[in-house]
Amino acid sequence: MALLLLVVLLTAGVSPNDAQQLPDIYKKGVELALHQINARHSIKHHFLFFKAIHQAEIQAGFGVTYIYHNFYLKATTCRKGTENADTTTCEFRNDRPLIDCVICYKISAGEIGGKPYLNCIYRQVLSKESKREREIGCYQAGFGSLTPTPVAYTGS
Repeated sequence: MALLLLVVLLTAGVSPNDAQQLPDIYKKGVELALHQINARHSIKHHFLFFKAIHQAEIQAGFGVTYIYHNFYLKATTCRKGTENADTTTCEFRNDRPLIDCVICYKISAGEIGGKPYLNCIYRQVLSKESKREREIGCYQAGFGSLTPTPVAYTGS
């Protein structure tokens, strides 16, 4: 069932975008991932959003939307901690590996609700096992609650 849900999510919005075209509901997840990556002490260069790989959203009703977003982050020429970094002040480096991120979260009233699932890994070490872990992580982050469940009817 989780695999079927993931297939639906992946086929719902598969199109690469640049950062300027990214809708706000996806930007929130990217900002969260960038904050986490750029805060790691092992990271020496500032990372920025590079490219969206897969995007999907499910309208769950009552103003709640579930988001799935797979994207790349790329190292820049700027050192970690650079204020107001963007692609005009910090060029992308081509000698560093991409970071492949998946984030799944719920948005309600324009804010991320609950605990989002975030997994970022260097693209060259992404394996079938880590992809499966991502699938499970998204499922546990709330996507599992979107599966159809029988509703008891206690007719009068």
